[in-house]
Amino acid sequence: GILQHPDGTVLKQLQPPPRGPREQEFYNKVYDPDCCDSILLELRKYLPKYFGVWSPPTAPNDTYLKLEDVTRKFNKPCIMDVKIGQKSYDPYASVEKIQQQVSKYPLMEEIGFLVLGMRVYHVSSDSYETQNQHYGRSLTKETVKDGISKFFHSGYCLRKDVVAASIQKIEKILEWFEGQTQLNFYASSLLFVYEGLCQATTVRLSDVTLVEKRGMPKGLLSGGDVLECNNNIHVINSTENGKIEASVSKGLSKFYALHKKSCSKRHHSQLSLKVENLEQDNVWKSSTCIAQEHLNGNVLPQLEKVFYHMPAETKESANVEVRMIDFAHVFPSNAKDEGYIYGLKNLITVLQSILDN
Repeated sequence: GILQHPDGTVLKQLQPPPRGPREQEFYNKVYDPDCCDSILLELRKYLPKYFGVWSPPTAPNDTYLKLEDVTRKFNKPCIMDVKIGQKSYDPYASVEKIQQQVSKYPLMEEIGFLVLGMRVYHVSSDSYETQNQHYGRSLTKETVKDGISKFFHSGYCLRKDVVAASIQKIEKILEWFEGQTQLNFYASSLLFVYEGLCQATTVRLSDVTLVEKRGMPKGLLSGGDVLECNNNIHVINSTENGKIEASVSKGLSKFYALHKKSCSKRHHSQLSLKVENLEQDNVWKSSTCIAQEHLNGNVLPQLEKVFYHMPAETKESANVEVRMIDFAHVFPSNAKDEGYIYGLKNLITVLQSILDN
C-alpha cells in the first residue's frame, strides 16, 4: 500500500523487477533537473511531484518512491482510481498474463477504462462510502455511467461542479496525449480527488448572483419576512442590477448537518431569504417570499439548486485534482498512444452524459 512520510509526502514501495525499476526510471526521466524536452516538461503538470527514492533506516534495502500527497490539501478528500486504456497488459506480457488481465474485465478493450476503486464522503451522514475493484468490474456498458456518478454524489445531490472541472482536467491530459508520440502507457491510472466539504463560493446562476461577503450584519429584507435557521447564511439585499448578495459563513455541508439537529433545538439566528422574479427587461418586480418557515424539506431543494447546479463559467472553480499515476508499464514509442486516448475520450463522454442529465 501507500505509506505516509512525516514530511507530508507519500511513499510507494518499489515493485519487484522489472516493474519497480521501470517506474523509477520513468520518474527520473520526467523529473530530471536537466530535462529540456518540452513534452516531458508538460507532462509534469499531470503527475504527482517526485522527490526521489527513500529507504527507512531500519530497512535500507527497502526502496520507496517519494511522491506528492495529492490528497493533502483536502479536508474530506473524495478519491477515485480509474485505470485507462484498452489493454491492462503491456506488449511484453506473457500469454498467461494477457488471459488473466482480460478475464478480470473483458469490457476493458471496448470501454477503455476500469474503475479500480472509490472513496466518497457523504455530507448527510458525515461518513465515507468505499467501493473496491470488484465494484468497478461489475459495471457494464449500461451501468458504467450510474456507477461512476456515485463518485460525484454528496449524499444530498450530484456535484455537477466537480464533474465539469474533472472533464476540463481530463481534456488537458488528452491534449498532451494527442501531441506526443514518444511514450505508451499500459495499466496506468487517473487519480481523481475533490473536496467533499462544500465551501462557500461565488456563483452566478442564470440572472442571480450569490457573492460571498464575510462579516455582514444580520437583518431583514425590505419585506420583513424571516426564516429561522442556523448561523450559516444571511441573504441581505437585492441590488438594482438584479443580484442577490449572500454571506455564507460555513460550508453547506455543515449547514445541512446543523439542520438535522435543529429538530430538537431551535437556533438563535435567523435567515432572511427572498426569492425575486426577474422580468424580461431585467427589472426586479414584486417578490414572492419564502415566508416564516423553518428550514425544512420545502426549502432545502431550493438551496441545493443555488449551491450545486452551477453554470459553465464557475465550474472550473471546484477544488478538483486529476493526476496520472502508476507507471510500471510505460514504454518508448514512435506513435500516438491510441489505447490511452480511446479510454480518455470514452471517459469524457461518460462524464459529459452525467453532467448533461
